[in-house]
Amino acid sequence: MIRAALLACCLALPAGAQEFVTAPGPMTDTEFYRAVACAAAPGGECRKPFLRWPEAKRGAVTIALASVPPGLPPWRLALFDQGLEAAIAQINGLGIDLRLARADAGPADIDIHIVLTPPGEVMRDTGVPALDGAMLPLGRVALRAKGGEIRDALIAVSAEARRREIASVLLEEITQGLGLMTDISGPAYGRSLFSEDSNSVVRLEGQDAMALRRHYPPAGTDTSEGS
Repeated sequence: MIRAALLACCLALPAGAQEFVTAPGPMTDTEFYRAVACAAAPGGECRKPFLRWPEAKRGAVTIALASVPPGLPPWRLALFDQGLEAAIAQINGLGIDLRLARADAGPADIDIHIVLTPPGEVMRDTGVPALDGAMLPLGRVALRAKGGEIRDALIAVSAEARRREIASVLLEEITQGLGLMTDISGPAYGRSLFSEDSNSVVRLEGQDAMALRRHYPPAGTDTSEGS
C-alpha cells in the first residue's frame, strides 16, 4: 500500500533505509520473511534491524483507538472500530507468541490516531506532537525501539481513507507495528498485505501469515531463523 514507516527515538538507521523491497518474481519463505522483517532484497543483506516486542510484553500488547477527530461521522467511526476488531482477531488467530489486547483508550502500547489530514499531506494540529510535521500518505506507523526491542508504537490513518480501504490499512499498519516494517513491490505480491501498490487485503494468509509466525514463533517451534 502507499504508506510510510518511521523508526523513531533510540534507534539509528542507515541512510536511505528502504520502505519497500522490489521482488521481480515469487520469493521463498525465507526471502519473503527477510524482506518484510529487515528490508533484505532476495539474496541480499538486511537494510534494517530486526525489531520485536519484548517477551515480557507479548502476553498482552495493548492497542487502542487513542484519538478520533471531532465531527467524524458515526458510520465512519464504526468502520474504524470494526476494522480494528477484525485486525486483532486475525493476528490473535495465528497462534503466534504475541497477543493483542484491546484497550478502551490510550495511552496503550500501540496507539491508533485517526487524523483529518488528507492522504499525501503533512499532519498538523493532530494533538500528537510525534505526528505533527510528518507526511501522511494514507497510513503511517512509528516505532520507538532500542536494542532490537519495540517500546511503543504510534499509528496514524487518514479519516479520508475510502471505506473499502479502512480494514486493510488498519491490518497492515498494526502488523507493521509488530516489527514487520517493509513493503514489497512486485507482480507476484499484489495480493499480499505487504504490497506497496494495493490496499485490499483483510486476511492474514500464505506468506503474510508465515512471516508473523516466523517473527513470533509459537512455543516449541524452531527459533533459529531470522536475526
